Amino acid sequence: MPRDLLAHVFGFDAFRPGQEAIVEAVTAGRDVLAIMPTGGGKSLCYQLPALARDGLTVVISPLIALMRDQVRALQEAGVAAGALTSGNTEEETEAVWSQLTAGTLKLLYMAPERLASGGTERMLRQANCTLVAVDEAHCVAQWGHDFRPDYLRIGPLRDALDVPLAAFTATADEETRAEIKDRLFGGRDVEEFLHGFDRPNLALAFAPKDSPRRQILSFAAARKEQSGIVYCGTRAKTETLAKALRDDGHNACHYHGGMEAEDRRIVEARFGREDGLIVCATVAFGMGVDKPDIRWVAHADLPKSIEAYYQEIGRAGRDGAPADTLTLFGADDMRFRRQQIDEGLAPPERKAADHGRLNALLGLAEAQGCRRQVLLRYFGEAAEPCGNCDLCEKPPELFDGTTDVRKALSAILRTDERFGSAHLIDVLRGTETDKIRRFGHDQLSVFGVGRDHSKQLWQAIFRQMMGLDLVRPDPERHGALRFMEAARPVLKGEAEVTLRRDTLAKAERRPAVRQMVAEEDAPLLSALKAQRRALAEEKGWPAYMIFNDATLVAMVDARPRDLDDMARIPGVGAKKLETYGPAFLKVLNGTEPESVHPARRKLAGRAEGAIYDRLLSVQMDLMRGDTGLDKPMTCSSSVLAKVAKAPPEEGALQRILGERHWERFGDAFLGVLRDGA
Repeated sequence: MPRDLLAHVFGFDAFRPGQEAIVEAVTAGRDVLAIMPTGGGKSLCYQLPALARDGLTVVISPLIALMRDQVRALQEAGVAAGALTSGNTEEETEAVWSQLTAGTLKLLYMAPERLASGGTERMLRQANCTLVAVDEAHCVAQWGHDFRPDYLRIGPLRDALDVPLAAFTATADEETRAEIKDRLFGGRDVEEFLHGFDRPNLALAFAPKDSPRRQILSFAAARKEQSGIVYCGTRAKTETLAKALRDDGHNACHYHGGMEAEDRRIVEARFGREDGLIVCATVAFGMGVDKPDIRWVAHADLPKSIEAYYQEIGRAGRDGAPADTLTLFGADDMRFRRQQIDEGLAPPERKAADHGRLNALLGLAEAQGCRRQVLLRYFGEAAEPCGNCDLCEKPPELFDGTTDVRKALSAILRTDERFGSAHLIDVLRGTETDKIRRFGHDQLSVFGVGRDHSKQLWQAIFRQMMGLDLVRPDPERHGALRFMEAARPVLKGEAEVTLRRDTLAKAERRPAVRQMVAEEDAPLLSALKAQRRALAEEKGWPAYMIFNDATLVAMVDARPRDLDDMARIPGVGAKKLETYGPAFLKVLNGTEPESVHPARRKLAGRAEGAIYDRLLSVQMDLMRGDTGLDKPMTCSSSVLAKVAKAPPEEGALQRILGERHWERFGDAFLGVLRDGA
């Protein structure tokens, strides 16, 4: 029956590779997870079963534009399909409800946010929902590149309706697939289909940034009047790059999440309708645009991960015809992406995994052979050299970099895996900084063993080491590099390391972007920002209401060890010190700060605080009197705080202490106050 529907409704004579088995499993009512490449025909794998089965199929999809395109195409094919989205007109919504009431609707598309409504489950039950299909299922992965919180409601919805669930995505590594199965299927048996990630029609290319605007303009000029997307890391860049393309004679516009909804819809409609339009966009654009003839995709900035990269280039060439891709990358991209990870709210183990994913993307950028082999290996597939990437066309020059890598690994080992690349390069190059002298690293055997290389060259070597996943930043040690398993045989002399000579020769020599703190302190600043963000989100406040950036920078510079030090940081008042001080001290020092009585905490950073501490010490000495044999006696913390603030006068002190305590502590306390005056 599905094969008949394929021909009769959709006009296709045969299934694409892998489609038929998935369609049969979904039609039979089995739970299914299918990973298929973009352009592989995922939508037919739930649309055909919807027509072959009784009842209503609900399709949960993250983007309105994609839903509207699919509903329009289905309706054109004579299928009773509809969508409930915020983009509907009143007439469209009324038509959907009429069909639901009449029981004639076969496919209902909705965004995951609608699942938050208490009436959705009841509505689907009354409409005889017999199948739930989930598009872009990777959005359920909580720490993935496209996480949608409302996707977490899909599993409970399926359980409540007690119907089969079919989930589809184009990108999911092994860890993400496990998370999908856990969150959507709740550990039940799932029939899993993994039908390959290869898109052989896509030409893959990476290039180090070297006048990136010129590089993008040159790439676009070679593809004049072809539809393309340029992905940018910032909203501002989408606008400036779109203008540069227009000035260069292209039909180009920009798209980002800060635009009005109507303006975004206009761009989406233009891109679907106009040939040769270039859209410069943030990642907010593309996943919902069902345009088969996008001929090229360029990244003006490095994406977040291999999964994000694959999703984004996958929007090109969905018609199977040749399409080109180009990804630019530079040191600033890596710093920005590392910073995003460190400032996120994920637990340390997830941050470590995300640094590993970024290493994998860096490994693709710095690949030593066929890029497609590297890309598919990441997703668990083997492939022959493709002949359709820049490195197949022009293989890079390689050399034995084992000696340099061992020097770098030795420096990491001998500094106890506690430092980032900036400090390690100073050690290797024999640069005498205050930090090196403070830790005694000028006495290490590796001090100065890399003097023959420039700082930029060592940066490039460390970058390739991360691309080979020999080392990763440790989020719990504020970016300090730690060994991966692959590094140990290299250090022991049991394995060798090959490096690319061209990327070392092109090591960036331009001045670095001015940073708020020294490069080696950037991970600590990111950790403080992550703590600030977590506290702000708990309260529903903007982050700056906790502490502004200048205050965090002052914390990095001063490295306060206790509440007294913290109280001296500009921007840390008494109330904020009491409320937030311990949390930020824990980030700065890696351990819980010593518990302090509230009365003492109020004196933090003031001269009276130091007097309080001396009073406490004197009290301990005299607790059992001069002889050490008397009955124990102490003053409360609040009394000590009052004494610390009192004038060094006998009468004032007697009134605070009372007769009994005055007799034991009076003279000693008076001496402390007079010394502190």
